[in-house]
Amino acid sequence: MTRYLIFPLIILSALLGSALRMDAQALRFDFGPDAVEAGYTAVMPQTLYSEALGYGFEPGPSLSGVTRKKGTALTRDYITATEPFRFSVRLPEGNYRVTLTLGDTQGSSCTTVKSEVRRLMVESLQTAKGETRKVSFNVNVRTPQLSSGNSIKLNSREWDAASGTVKTYTWDDKLTLQFYDSAPAVCAVEIEAAAEDVVTVYVIGDSTVTDQPSGGTWGQYLPRWFDDHVTVANHAESGMTIKGFRFMRRWDKIMESCKPGDYLLIQLGTNDEKRSGHDAMWPQEDLAGDWVRTHADPEKDYVWGLATMALEAKRHGMIPVIVSPMTKIDRRTATSTELMTPYGINARRGAELGECAYIDLWSMSRQIVSALGQDALAAYADGTHTDNFGAYLYALCITRGIREQNLPLKDFLLPETPAFDPAHPHPVLSEFTCPVEPRRAPQRPPVPQRNGQTEFGPL
Repeated sequence: MTRYLIFPLIILSALLGSALRMDAQALRFDFGPDAVEAGYTAVMPQTLYSEALGYGFEPGPSLSGVTRKKGTALTRDYITATEPFRFSVRLPEGNYRVTLTLGDTQGSSCTTVKSEVRRLMVESLQTAKGETRKVSFNVNVRTPQLSSGNSIKLNSREWDAASGTVKTYTWDDKLTLQFYDSAPAVCAVEIEAAAEDVVTVYVIGDSTVTDQPSGGTWGQYLPRWFDDHVTVANHAESGMTIKGFRFMRRWDKIMESCKPGDYLLIQLGTNDEKRSGHDAMWPQEDLAGDWVRTHADPEKDYVWGLATMALEAKRHGMIPVIVSPMTKIDRRTATSTELMTPYGINARRGAELGECAYIDLWSMSRQIVSALGQDALAAYADGTHTDNFGAYLYALCITRGIREQNLPLKDFLLPETPAFDPAHPHPVLSEFTCPVEPRRAPQRPPVPQRNGQTEFGPL
């Protein structure tokens, strides 16, 4: 009986999600101190985000408003800063199309854009002197709530139990954009509900994939290579395992949010091999952090766990893709270790049992480490996690895998996406020019609980 209820529930969930997204009217913001374009809301350098306003800049660096004599009301002024700055808009969860107007009508500009927690959307977009350009991309916004009235279980990196607040842009009720580079110039921001046929690429993983507050992962760099037919929703989180992802209801969140035709990239294994100890992401009294409860044998639980996820995703009309975990390195020798070998090999078996596409990041990452030599040390922040350089290369590995598997998703890769060869990785370290923000924790006001919200923290 249950299986006959699944598809009506999926359709109802999709309809409710669409209604929620369409309720959000297009929002248009004119940045700068000069005259405001008709139909736009003025945003000055001193416009700070508040609950009452529902939009504005996050606390951070000093902002400057620049006015020029040339251009329209929209383009002859802009806002800039010498350090990364963030602009937020309160929105219901869903996918949104963001259109930016960037440039300087009397000078040149160079702007990099990230969304939420440092998801790379636009890399060093340059405008010539006197030029302005529009660029569009999609951003996924979500909260921890589930349709059942429950919520996912957030860890201590995401949730402050003492103040009862969300600690990350990933799970708050805002769409947040970050701007920086050598000469950022933001003239306007427009936000509207994404088109109904936009494909969402959901990403499942651990700390090697999640939206990290510093450094980088392939999950954060992947959006940079897709056009505005795709939204990347990175649900990976530090400490995750196959069993833990389900226990914390993160799997439920994806299953009730997805629609037929969406993709699911699954990379787990880095933590599944741990047998004892306590995950630093959890308070000591919270048994959810005990590895003994979430260990998965590489030849049994791990394989079946991956296959089960793939099969369940297909029942929801999704296209699952299993990604083998990337290699770890020995920082003394700048070479790959064998710690992830059992999981790297058996991820393929999970894909075979689940009858789904497979991207062998484990093998590709080992090729890259070998090819880089001592520069592999710059690709990793430690023995396990990539830094920005490594994250950039491994995101290109995922695009290679998408093409190799001949997934329809390949049609939405940007034309400039290179034909990447892990045996001869490019860019090499000396030519890696993607701008990186200063390593400092972003200033951030607490996010108060709304009336009727459930507690998101440890249960």
